Amino acid sequence: MRVVGLISGGKDSIWNLHYCLQFGHELTCVANLAPPKGVDELDSYMYQTVGSDLIDAIAGALGVPLVRRVIAGAPRETSSQAYAPREGDEVEDLTLLLNDVLSAHPDVQAVSCGAILSNYQRLRVENVCARLGLKVLAFMWMQEQPVLLQQMIDAGLDARIAKVASMGLSRKHVGKSILDPTFASMLFGLGQKWGVHVCGEGGEYETSVVDAPLFRSSVPIDASEA
Repeated sequence: MRVVGLISGGKDSIWNLHYCLQFGHELTCVANLAPPKGVDELDSYMYQTVGSDLIDAIAGALGVPLVRRVIAGAPRETSSQAYAPREGDEVEDLTLLLNDVLSAHPDVQAVSCGAILSNYQRLRVENVCARLGLKVLAFMWMQEQPVLLQQMIDAGLDARIAKVASMGLSRKHVGKSILDPTFASMLFGLGQKWGVHVCGEGGEYETSVVDAPLFRSSVPIDASEA
């Protein structure tokens, strides 16, 4: 199937693209929801906006067109068990974004989503895609996080820490790569000792990917906090 990749710039959305290609799908374009101009981070239940300044470069490294829209809504329907479309909810920004994708690339059939554990996110992406007649490809869903993180490391996916919010992680770790053996060992250790989600699924940290097997070139990070 022809696929649009929903990307935040973080490791999970990029790694799921690798799964898509491994299973024979074709990446047509990528899409991103950005914070308003002048805002680095939104209080969003759905979208990572940290590192959004790298999205254009990441799309360029992937060698595919980018479709982008600014987030205008806010979290309104916040039940983790179900979602009903509601005007002004940030989820409807995703509906508008994917409509833009279909207008520009009408042959797109499926959406790549990097969800691993968040039922909140998965339900909403599925709801939007069902309304638009699109399939959801979330190959990492409910996989063991240590296994996924090790896959990324083994493949050479260079994801840099862009934000931390967890016991055992501090500002000094911002800019660290998951490819750094000492740092990776520390992450695995936090998971074993304290139950920290080693892929950051509990909000422990967020990343920006600067190189990956799919990239044609690495992403310069001069403008990022990393």
